Amino acid sequence: MSHLAEITWLHLSCDTTSALHIHDVHSVATLITNSCSDGVSENQKQNMEEQTAKPTVTETWLRKHRLQYNGATRHPFILSIRDGSVNFSSFKRWLGQDYIFVRSFVPFVASILMKSCKESSDESDMEVILGGMASLNDEINWFRNEASKFHVSLTSVVPQNANVNYCKFLESLMSPEIEYSVAITAFWAIEAVYQESFAHCLEEGNSIPQELQETCERWGNAGFGAYCKSLRDIVDHCLQKASPEVVSKAEVFFLSVVEHEVEFWNMSVGEASM
Repeated sequence: MSHLAEITWLHLSCDTTSALHIHDVHSVATLITNSCSDGVSENQKQNMEEQTAKPTVTETWLRKHRLQYNGATRHPFILSIRDGSVNFSSFKRWLGQDYIFVRSFVPFVASILMKSCKESSDESDMEVILGGMASLNDEINWFRNEASKFHVSLTSVVPQNANVNYCKFLESLMSPEIEYSVAITAFWAIEAVYQESFAHCLEEGNSIPQELQETCERWGNAGFGAYCKSLRDIVDHCLQKASPEVVSKAEVFFLSVVEHEVEFWNMSVGEASM
């Protein structure tokens, strides 16, 4: 048997002022690697720290524009659902208008799928986007069922200004001139605002009306949250390789989504948009 195997307690000191008692021989190597850094230069350590601490593009945006983003994800309409004070006429208005929006959302997502095929080097992008597209048919059917429950005639719904403007915005993103990284940014932002809004409704202490529990769970569930995280990862990966001009352009469209979402919520509670 080697002397190493006979060790039960090892007195190890990386300097003259501190000592550690290690019971596990395997932890000695780990301790030496972590505590005695003579083999790693200061420049290497600094570079490692910078890489670890450097925020992604989306993290930077969310910090920079936190007030605007919270205006969308913590809108009074959302807060009224969470605390149970929601006016059901507002919810019905949202239901009918969002049904129209989702129907316009389908070709927008299809256009992103096409851009992904042409511009993305990562095949997993297509899988994530296809997953989103597959869920849209179910989403449209969900709106129809909810409309029936709340006695909303979807065929009689007239799109309001905020909805018309938002749908036009989606159409502009379908242009061939719009880069994939910019379009996928808008896609992520649209989905993320809904996910964070309704996830907030589901947080502890809520008083969601029973009739709206399913609505909140539809967009606030963990599965949809994971999907939005996948979209965000795609965005960060794309923008990491993009030119500064494209990153700036994507940021403008990110903020445009946030503004349109706020206007959509405002419309739902009966506030007229310009």
